[in-house]
Amino acid sequence: MGGLVQMQQFKLFLIKPTHYDDDGYPIQWLRSVIPANSLASLYSLAEICAEQKALGPDVEIDIEAFDETNTVVQTRRIIRQIRRAEAGGMVGLVGVQSNQFPRAVDIARPLCKAGIPVVIGGFHVSGCLAMLPEIPADIREAMDLGISIFAGEAEEGRLDEVLRDARDGTLKPVYNYMHDLPAMDNAVTPILPAETVKRVVGHYSSFDAGRGCPFQCSFCTIINVQGRKSRYRTPDDIEQIIRANLAQGITRFFITDDNFARNKGWEAILDRMIELREGEGLRFRFIIQVDTLCHRLPNFIEKAARAGCNRVFIGLENINPDNLIAAKKKQNKIWEYREMLQAWKDQGVITYVGYILGFPSDTPETIRRDVDILKNELAVDLVEFNLLTPLPGSEDHRNLYLKGVWMDPDMNKYDLNHVTMEHPTMSRDELFRAYRDAWHQFYTPEHMERVMRRGVAKGIKPKKLMLPLVAFTAAINVGSIHPLEAGVFRRKVWNQRRHGLPRENPLIFFPRRLWETIHMHAWLGLIYWRFSRIMNRVANDPNAKSYMDMSLEPERDEEHEGLEMMQIHGEAIPKGTYGAPKRPAKTA
Repeated sequence: MGGLVQMQQFKLFLIKPTHYDDDGYPIQWLRSVIPANSLASLYSLAEICAEQKALGPDVEIDIEAFDETNTVVQTRRIIRQIRRAEAGGMVGLVGVQSNQFPRAVDIARPLCKAGIPVVIGGFHVSGCLAMLPEIPADIREAMDLGISIFAGEAEEGRLDEVLRDARDGTLKPVYNYMHDLPAMDNAVTPILPAETVKRVVGHYSSFDAGRGCPFQCSFCTIINVQGRKSRYRTPDDIEQIIRANLAQGITRFFITDDNFARNKGWEAILDRMIELREGEGLRFRFIIQVDTLCHRLPNFIEKAARAGCNRVFIGLENINPDNLIAAKKKQNKIWEYREMLQAWKDQGVITYVGYILGFPSDTPETIRRDVDILKNELAVDLVEFNLLTPLPGSEDHRNLYLKGVWMDPDMNKYDLNHVTMEHPTMSRDELFRAYRDAWHQFYTPEHMERVMRRGVAKGIKPKKLMLPLVAFTAAINVGSIHPLEAGVFRRKVWNQRRHGLPRENPLIFFPRRLWETIHMHAWLGLIYWRFSRIMNRVANDPNAKSYMDMSLEPERDEEHEGLEMMQIHGEAIPKGTYGAPKRPAKTA
């Protein structure tokens, strides 16, 4: 009779890093607002490795996952635990975007110094390896510290290989799978433990129903990292993901596909979700991302709402046709924006749109004019203004890189709200002021009341709109931070400042931090009080459901010129400026 096998432990830490604010402190919250899908995917893949004994029958893989936007990462604790583990361990910094790369490297510094294996993956390294003729300086510097780079996706046994190399002390400098993207049908179910998910506001989890995008937008990294050929999960996969999350009390999801409407299996997926909701009575809600042509797919919007979609993010990007053509965003048909937004409103779905500022033809004057068009002509609930940014992995970045055109070398600024390249007509300061002014111009109390009135007219309760409106208004006006980087109760850890910056005197840091906290929450309370008054006024208006403005008016069929003669501050925009002479035929 053989003796008992002595089990060994291998510690695996998966960390989704945040990035630094302008003072060099990690942007962290008690509760963050965006779930980390890459963290969920890697956690599930690691669990499969553990179940299948990927490191041998005598090695148990113990996994811990952290989203640094809502968790303070303790590197000393990680070092101690890996050193105590009989089979060693590894730290994986996952889903690292360009603006998060400096923070990821700083987390890795003390780990590498202690001899802990570290691997960085995500869009930054994947995009750079996919699009550039050589490895850029910031990634080379990371490799010089002893950090390994993983480009591509980790399914199909690739994570197993990395874990074995980490255990054996033979990690390769680069794992490059960019030319071998795995299939997604029957892929591993992405899921995180409930205690991790509950650190996100609203307890949102996330999953991808598909990866890749068929369009060719020059500013986009998706098409070059996840491919132009879309890959999809099956309806069975989606059902499994939903049931697994519901089993641990998670009922809200962010479907992270860059464009769910281009998923060829969208109807089968939505039909399955409708059956779960209406047939079995399962209660869940979700957010999706779509393009501006989604309403041309028969039944798409109606089925999305029935399936549980209560919020939708739309890549509007811009309303100036010259800008759309310059960005190769030819699929956006501006004369259809109003019809598309009204279709979502008719289903009671809250609309977010992404809007890019800083195209070559933009000026402060045209930006102000276009923001007024957004406010007056289009039934948009929330707008996320972003600066045109040459993200590594995009065609824009590659072209500027090859031409030797100046781009800001600090990747921490590539967060879509810093100026990172020159503009042909505006200085960097002028462009940044125009960007900030756009936020203030849109998020006024008067316009927020208009947004709530539009919602009530379409059956959306004003309370459902008030909270996100408060969050967006407060983030930019009080916290000076993009709403998607916001959260509940800001954390600043005194000894976690960016590498190269000195630690501040605690006698200065802590009193200032106390004042910042009091000031921020006082302003937040004031905004909440003001918006509550607006909400009550709208909710108690007996004529609220009959509200009408130009954004809710139906388009004309005989001559579809959409946005042709808008009066902006008394100035007429010439006929056909942003319109089109005829409505194109509707096709799927």
